[in-house]
Amino acid sequence: MPIVVHLDRMMAERKISLKELAEAVGITNVNLSKLKTGKVSAIRFSTLEAICAVLECQPGDLLEYQKEDN
Repeated sequence: MPIVVHLDRMMAERKISLKELAEAVGITNVNLSKLKTGKVSAIRFSTLEAICAVLECQPGDLLEYQKEDN
């Protein structure tokens, strides 16, 4: 997938656990884990906004576009 999720890196920089972030954002650990590992095909803007608010970052800090090689 050409969109790479860097949630794990941002969580490490902010020293916040998956459980703490999930509780603060209001989503399940399972859903946050799927997002963290890139195993999702979509994310609600409200969820992205909440994650950015808790981690004090921008969406671009969490998501990166990488062109696929053909």
